[in-house]
Amino acid sequence: MNKREESQTKIGLEIHVQLTRLKTKLFCSCSSDYRNSEPNFMICPTCMGFPGTLPVINKEAMKFAMLIGLALECKISKKMLFFRKNYFYPDLAKNFQITQYDKAGGIAIANNGTIVLKSGDKIRIRRIQLEEDPAKISYDGTILNSRYALVDYNRSGISLVEIVTEPDIKNPSQAREFLEKLRNILEHLKIVNGDLDGSMRCDANISLKNLSRVEIKNISSFKEVERALNFEITRQTTLPSEYNKKMETRHWDEIRRVTVSLRTKEYEEEYRYFPEPDLLPITFSDKYINEVKKEIVELPDQSVLRLVTQYKINPQVANVLVRNRMLMEFFDTCKDKGENYKRMANWLSTDVLSYVNRKKIKFNELKLTPETFLQVISLVDDMIINETKGKKVLYEVLKTGKIPKEIINQKKSNQITDKININQIIDEILLKNPDTVKDAGSNDKVIHYLVGLVMKETSGQILPTEVREAIINKIR
Repeated sequence: MNKREESQTKIGLEIHVQLTRLKTKLFCSCSSDYRNSEPNFMICPTCMGFPGTLPVINKEAMKFAMLIGLALECKISKKMLFFRKNYFYPDLAKNFQITQYDKAGGIAIANNGTIVLKSGDKIRIRRIQLEEDPAKISYDGTILNSRYALVDYNRSGISLVEIVTEPDIKNPSQAREFLEKLRNILEHLKIVNGDLDGSMRCDANISLKNLSRVEIKNISSFKEVERALNFEITRQTTLPSEYNKKMETRHWDEIRRVTVSLRTKEYEEEYRYFPEPDLLPITFSDKYINEVKKEIVELPDQSVLRLVTQYKINPQVANVLVRNRMLMEFFDTCKDKGENYKRMANWLSTDVLSYVNRKKIKFNELKLTPETFLQVISLVDDMIINETKGKKVLYEVLKTGKIPKEIINQKKSNQITDKININQIIDEILLKNPDTVKDAGSNDKVIHYLVGLVMKETSGQILPTEVREAIINKIR
């Protein structure tokens, strides 16, 4: 994408985030654990919208929505109203969705926030609103050629936060970066599990110069958001001049990697928004907002700054750690028990993370514990083994879950045990470094240095403990 195309492109996102930490739905007591249930089992008259039922707001959902707003530097509304958004679709049993509206006297729970990208570009958050999730529709194939559609109402009524951005995003790669940073923030708040299927869904709005806005729906992942936007930019830039400039909703076909037209874009008036009569307006005191604010944990940008300034970790390594919340928590546990922060961070961000990616597993599925990880680090720091062998031991720990010292004992047969050769090598090193030998008589750190020289000379094929013992016997 060239500079001219970028300057003509405006992208805005609508991100739908499930509050996965909640145990119940937004307006009823049904379990929110719908993924582990049989279809249409986690439902009740309230979330199905049966006549005579009344919704009751989940207080925790309101608090979590406010937490998200505070973390994104939004202005928190002291009054919250719910509206009915009316439309007919199979995923809405009652033919309307209880949501929020920022017009006609309505107000969202939060607005006017910001997320700053690596480039320094600021992406403004227009509003954050709390609403109920509709049911889940499954198709036999794609949405365009399916012979039928199946509706699972278990998802209906799940607590959902919609985050709407201003059209500040310049290109598809920025859109993906924004989404990844947003997910990282939400996971650090510990109210959203981004690994769960459907926990974060995104619709993308894009407009090019002289063309009307197009909304792309049904995008399954952040990677696909980038692909869909790239395709749409190409499609729109190659349209004939007589193209009909009506707003349009399009579907992203992941298999063919194209967008296809679904319908002309609806206007807000078509949804016939009006205040929800069964839910009274809710007001928030300054005291309550301040109490919620106290629950905000260290956010990703703050974590990176702490790692770089306090522990002298490379900024790139720090960013890798922070992007994975479980990886970051693992490091924080280890740093309280060990001292070599750089080695911990480097090994976690490279060797451990690459193992996770290669095996296609989650970090919490590893057989590695903080204790065994620190044991490997200590073995290298104490020069029991060199770094190369340390990483081999780490790999065995990751694969088998064994204690590091057990792994070393099993591999001792591979070490050089010829005492004559060992002594010859040590003698040569000592002869070449007379001044160092003189200092080593009273300084253990200098002995470590001499041990390192011998280990380097032998490519780590001698047990450092044996080397140290031999050196001490020769110079003291």
